[in-house]
Amino acid sequence: MEDGSRPRAPFFTFHFSFFILPLMNPDLLPLARRQFLSRMTTGFAGVALTHLLGNDLLPRALAADPQKWAPGRPQFPAKAKQVLQIFCPGGASHMDLWDYKPELEKRHGQPLPGEENLLTFQGKNGPLMRPPWAFAPAGKSGKMISTILPHMAKHVDDIAFIHSMTSRTNTHGPGCIFMNTCFTREGFPSAGAWMSYALGSLNDNLPTFIAVQDMRGEPPNGKANWSNGFLPAQYQAVTMAAQQPLRNLARPDSISKSEEKDTRDFLRFIDAENAAQHAGESELRARMSAYELAARMQLAAPEVSDLTREPAHVHALYGTSDANPLKAAYARNCLLSRRFLEQGVRYVSLYCASRASSVDGLLNWDAHRTLKADYERHCPIFDQPTAALLTDLKQCGMLDDVLVLWTTEFGRMPTQQAATEGRDHNPDGFTCWMMGAGVKGGMSYGATDEFGRRSVENVTAAYDFYATVLQLLGLDHEKVTYYNNGANRRLTDVHGHVIKDLLA
Repeated sequence: MEDGSRPRAPFFTFHFSFFILPLMNPDLLPLARRQFLSRMTTGFAGVALTHLLGNDLLPRALAADPQKWAPGRPQFPAKAKQVLQIFCPGGASHMDLWDYKPELEKRHGQPLPGEENLLTFQGKNGPLMRPPWAFAPAGKSGKMISTILPHMAKHVDDIAFIHSMTSRTNTHGPGCIFMNTCFTREGFPSAGAWMSYALGSLNDNLPTFIAVQDMRGEPPNGKANWSNGFLPAQYQAVTMAAQQPLRNLARPDSISKSEEKDTRDFLRFIDAENAAQHAGESELRARMSAYELAARMQLAAPEVSDLTREPAHVHALYGTSDANPLKAAYARNCLLSRRFLEQGVRYVSLYCASRASSVDGLLNWDAHRTLKADYERHCPIFDQPTAALLTDLKQCGMLDDVLVLWTTEFGRMPTQQAATEGRDHNPDGFTCWMMGAGVKGGMSYGATDEFGRRSVENVTAAYDFYATVLQLLGLDHEKVTYYNNGANRRLTDVHGHVIKDLLA
């Protein structure tokens, strides 16, 4: 065209065929209208049918081709089938627990070289501060670990420590979200939701993904830590804990078993009709699935939650009757987590501590001002029950299938926070670890510098961490995707590499 613009032939042809041509020949008007309406309704019906049958036919078609993958099964042989994630919110201090730094002992009270006037999350920093407790070698590997964790020290030969973790934020809420979803903003699926979507359930009578909250409350940013994000709502976690029995689970005495069954059958029929009319409503399908699961859980949940079925020596191992009510409550949640895994729950997120309070370090590991006092409160709560859970899983042979993760949102500074006896936030270097199915125990991967200030060797982030988790579960982190808002989204975003050194 003379003005350089493109001719719009298809658009012109359509309008000419259906509007101009009939005007030129009135005999064609009824035919053209009928053809247009017929083709239009047939096309819409095809679109609707494709949507309705897609969830049923597509997985079957993909399953017939071993080169393709559909959610609900691994992509290649897996070394792990289930995941237990232990999360300590608040930013647990790596150099006071897992990451031995003798230079902190030698240079205690001296300025941090090169960062003498450093400003961090809460402001100015003082001199270097040594850990309040000594480190000692543990296990056959001789791993140096803090003496404030005597029970956990017994497991170092089975643990793969990652000492070079980094985060993209130094704030608790976004930090917890990042460690659980690989994004600092809410609205993205948690790792447990991705695993539920990718692998499906191992037990139809219990949730696929369970979040076990600490009795002190939810972690920073609450339910976003176990959200389904943009995945269908059925993949979000169900929250259960020893101190939070499921409400309204038992059938009222006034309703007979036959009445309950007939009511459920009728509701199932109505729900199915409604779902067919609203095929795109994932929230509706999730609600229906939740009610159906709740019905099955009436039998399964009370049994799995009944800790009195455990022998006395198991309760003693965990410390469920400890004089410290916080420790006893966490111990019961540890025992409950083992029972969930035993019954085939795919992903269990177990929290030790909660969100921040008006007093730093009171309810979680956020030791800004009084690190020694704070950790002498938190470590005994964490140490024995967690070690007992690991021991129990190992004795039961469950570590052949269960991958155990220990995580926190970031680490802490090697310096004293100005005018305090605590440490400020440090997203530039911290420790997480793995243990169990497919993991090479008794090793340390990566490193922070001589003070624990920054990760300097084999620097890693949540992307690499979960790429490795997915690999152990038989999944390629680049191929586990879900289409949302014009993009094939994945847990690891556009980052991540499998940490092959950790694989057994």
